[in-house]
Amino acid sequence: MKKNRWIILAMVFLLLGGCASGAAPGVSPSPSPTATPQPTEELKTVSGTVYDASMNTLILITDNRKLYSFVTEDVDKRVTEDGIRIGYPVTVGYYGQLDDNSQEQTVALGYIQVGNFDGLTPREKAQHILMTLSLEDEVGQMFIVRCPEKNAAEIQAQYQFGGYLLFARDFKDKTPGEASADIQSCQSSSNIPMLIGVDEEGGTVNRISLYSQYRSAPFKSPQKLYASGGWDAVEGDTKEKCALLKSLGVNLNFAPVCDVSTDPSDFIYARSFGKDAEQTSQYVKTVVETMAGTGVGCVLKHFPGYGNNADTHTGSAYDSRPLETFESSDFLPFEAGIQAGAGAVLVCHNVVKCMDASSPASLSPEVHRILREDLGFDGVIITDDLSMQAVTDFTGSGSAALLAVEAGNDLLCCTDYETQYKAVLEAAQSGGITRERIDDSALRILALKISLGIL
Repeated sequence: MKKNRWIILAMVFLLLGGCASGAAPGVSPSPSPTATPQPTEELKTVSGTVYDASMNTLILITDNRKLYSFVTEDVDKRVTEDGIRIGYPVTVGYYGQLDDNSQEQTVALGYIQVGNFDGLTPREKAQHILMTLSLEDEVGQMFIVRCPEKNAAEIQAQYQFGGYLLFARDFKDKTPGEASADIQSCQSSSNIPMLIGVDEEGGTVNRISLYSQYRSAPFKSPQKLYASGGWDAVEGDTKEKCALLKSLGVNLNFAPVCDVSTDPSDFIYARSFGKDAEQTSQYVKTVVETMAGTGVGCVLKHFPGYGNNADTHTGSAYDSRPLETFESSDFLPFEAGIQAGAGAVLVCHNVVKCMDASSPASLSPEVHRILREDLGFDGVIITDDLSMQAVTDFTGSGSAALLAVEAGNDLLCCTDYETQYKAVLEAAQSGGITRERIDDSALRILALKISLGIL
């Protein structure tokens, strides 16, 4: 991984018994072992994350991103079965004083203790991995990009995106083995395992099961599925869908649709469960709980609820319903999915006037505040595709991703990755977006990957 961030590097050389004579370039020779007194002062500790390690050197990075390099030969090492690995928690015991203003210093080293990574929560593991990433790595993690038609693996090697979103064209003329190999090629180009997403909702929106080489018939819509066999059919269909996706290397399904719609004339109706908020909530709960543990994550969509709005792929949509309608109906399926353990929520591009009359929901800080604070969601918030006309009409072509980050999104879904990635990275490098803000999103994305078992 790149290590081009500003660092304070303290070279710490072993003074306890058994030191070899001589010194590293630029460092005064240490006294011989026979002349080195046993340290009498209190043993101090510094904790952080393993940033790099070799046979005789450990580089530790602290939470405030200071780096310390320790010579580890003949030191008491208390390590896990995996040894000393990058990204693992570590504590170093030492004597003397570490001076952050000095690039070269000598202290007496007591021990190195590597923590049990497997015993940490996904968020705790993510925090340690986060500390090993450069700013460029973290910004890359914040993008899930429509998979390029050509050179997808090479592009991933360059940008290190958090993931790719695949469409029907990526499966149409390929055997399952070929599709799987292409996905694995992209994964092999990535320093951090990727999210590989699709929209396999069932019914009018399928990307894979459209083609007979993957399934004899496309997955049914939620409405037809329930009509054919009730909740058992919903559960069985979800299991089969996850098994198919996982077999191909797909680990994120942009489903279930949580929108409440009972009017066949609504744009979203055919994709919805087609019933009231209570029954839609039960549908969402069933799908999310069934997907748990399959290795395929779910995405609740389209927050804050699509209602009877027009298609935002082709233009702006304005929602004039009162907040009470959302609180008593539209929010309920999202709350059910969040309580069931959903790790991601997608925000739509509708302009919801009761929340923010001036911005699409995907670019609105107030909509994101409601999702975080009122609904209590602490997972990954994903934009709908920033290339959709409802966004480009509002922002033009250059600032959508930047506005999306400022609004509170974690994962930016886009086709125009070159423009959007550059805008976010430059803002982060200049301080227009703080490192803490980038850290927040990267941390949630890494935690999601850990919870899915892909990282």
